[in-house]
Amino acid sequence: MPIEKVFAHISCSNLESSIPWFTKLFSRAPDESPMEGLAEWHQNNQAAFQLFQDPKNAGHATMTLGVSDLGSERSRLAELKLQPGPIEEADYVSLVRLRDPDQNLIVLAQKRE
Repeated sequence: MPIEKVFAHISCSNLESSIPWFTKLFSRAPDESPMEGLAEWHQNNQAAFQLFQDPKNAGHATMTLGVSDLGSERSRLAELKLQPGPIEEADYVSLVRLRDPDQNLIVLAQKRE
């Protein structure tokens, strides 16, 4: 199966209150809303993120985003009051954890050299 694009998906309890949080996370508004209850951010031709209003499934997801400058991203998110956790050192990566308004886990990871 040749895959052309991968969509990460997170359910939220209220799309209108979650969009501002993810707008801060991605530093921009959604790229499109292809159907009622759905907002999408397209990162490039191969990856995208979908935020879908589905209260019964909200709060149970984890999404990991690879970044190139974890320290700068953590500082930016703290300034925006998104409450990122401390930088943690794992075996091969450094990471920062934070929670969206529904308590879905968002992890930023940077490969250590």
